Amino acid sequence: MDKTENRTGSRAFGNEKEQQEQSLVIEGRNAVLEAFRSGKPVDKLFVLDGCQDGPIRTIVREAKKHDVILNFVGKERLNQISATGKHQGVIAYGAAYEYARVEDMLELAEKKGEDPFLILLDNIEDPHNLGAIIRTANVMGAHGVIIPKRRASGLTSTVAKTSAGALNYTPVAKVTNLAKTIEELKEKGLWFVCADMDGKVPCEMNLTGPIGLVIGNEGEGVGRLVRERCDFLAGIPMKGEINSLNASVAAGMLSYEIARQRMLKNV
Repeated sequence: MDKTENRTGSRAFGNEKEQQEQSLVIEGRNAVLEAFRSGKPVDKLFVLDGCQDGPIRTIVREAKKHDVILNFVGKERLNQISATGKHQGVIAYGAAYEYARVEDMLELAEKKGEDPFLILLDNIEDPHNLGAIIRTANVMGAHGVIIPKRRASGLTSTVAKTSAGALNYTPVAKVTNLAKTIEELKEKGLWFVCADMDGKVPCEMNLTGPIGLVIGNEGEGVGRLVRERCDFLAGIPMKGEINSLNASVAAGMLSYEIARQRMLKNV
């Protein structure tokens, strides 16, 4: 899929609350270009639709080179996002923290002498959920969290605050294609369990060894392509009147079962 998108509508760009939770808003051509050249992590780029002058073309080229989500929008939308009113036709959303590489997580597990335990998140757009899951990952001994570039919260200040400091210790990687990443990790010996309402009770499964836990949001769950690449489905028994859990709660319960089984294996 081409990384350049020409979208309209509030759903495509996120609501005002989401925008306010972005930790760093970079406005102006020189500032945005310098952000790319200095290696500052950029999650999204908004460019005035129809503007094709030299500086804008350079910025768009840099965005594509760094695989940044690119949105061409109208002037009204840019004015709405802008805090200064001097955006010069371009605004970037930067991340609060540096992203890690998936390889960093595998190296961390190797350094600790442990089988890799990764948590992969599909469609987690709420920064509070992401922060809570990063906190859980740290407490339960996961070696990192992997998120997709699209339809996912980035590392905003809200995520950092909700993680209660865990973001300083738990690597988070952002990948272009979650399904492809799973395939690549399978080649390195990991197997994957997907949180699913119709899955097997996790305490009846063998969750030891190199493992990736895949969590989706409570509304749509894990996407089909990602789900199909998982080896097993794990479901949490529910006895109440509702049939879904908050994504961070589900991640916590399944992560605990993985941590419990790994601990018992090493006794």
